[in-house]
Parts: sequence; C-alpha cells; structure tokens
Amino acid sequence: MHRKLVHLALLAVAVCVAAAPQAHAETIVLKSELKAANEVPPNASTATGAAEASFDTATRTLTWKVTFSGLTGIPIGAHFHGPSEPGKNAGIVLPFKSPEPPITGTAVLTDAQATDLLAGKWYANVHTQANPGGEIRGQMVKQ
Repeated sequence: MHRKLVHLALLAVAVCVAAAPQAHAETIVLKSELKAANEVPPNASTATGAAEASFDTATRTLTWKVTFSGLTGIPIGAHFHGPSEPGKNAGIVLPFKSPEPPITGTAVLTDAQATDLLAGKWYANVHTQANPGGEIRGQMVKQ
C-alpha cells in the first residue's frame, strides 16, 4: 500500500511539472530602411540601405545583416546606436567589426540592451568622410 501511494505521489508531481507553463523562446525580426533623410540633421545623399536583424529571446543573441549602396565615398564606420527615438542622436551601443557591405555579425545583448532594442530605440548608421556624423540611418523596428 505504501509503495502505491509513493507511485501515485510521483505521478502527481510529474503531471504538475508537465502542466506547468514553459518559457517560450521567440525569434523576433527587426528591420530598418537606411536613408539620408533619417539622419539628424538630414543630408543630401542619395544612398540607400537596409538593416535586418533577428533576436533570440532565450539566448539574447542578436544576428544582423546591413547592406547599402550609393554612398558618397567609402564607409568609415557603421554601428548600432541607442537608446534613441527617431529624430534624436545617441551614442554607439554596438560597433560593427567592419563597415564594408554586407555587414554581418552576432552579439549577445545585456537585458537593458535587449529592452531598448525591442522598444525601437536602436538605429543603424553608416558614416562616410563626407558625412562623418552619419550618411544613412534607420530605426530598427519589430516586424
């Protein structure tokens, strides 16, 4: 009888564990259109670009690809900046290893960085000699 009660108790625990809510990992896609009109202040460049990223909520890993064309010169820098709303400038939060397109990379974000990114407070920016403050820029937005 005692053995039966132990088995029933273990079975009840197993059922409760199986029914408990599981943490669901999610991959969030973010995108941005990079253009001179988004710079602060805007400039006259006709360059265009795109930033695409995915963020894994379980590992806090951000993976990105940035492409562009038509810059006034060679890119001298490219980064994610934040936290900032559109129309305002912010410091670099994540530098890219190289500004040469296509720019790809991955990084594990802190909780604060992830919160700002997912709140739309990061932007991608590409800098040139003619536009050292940034030639094209775009706010990262969840899709």
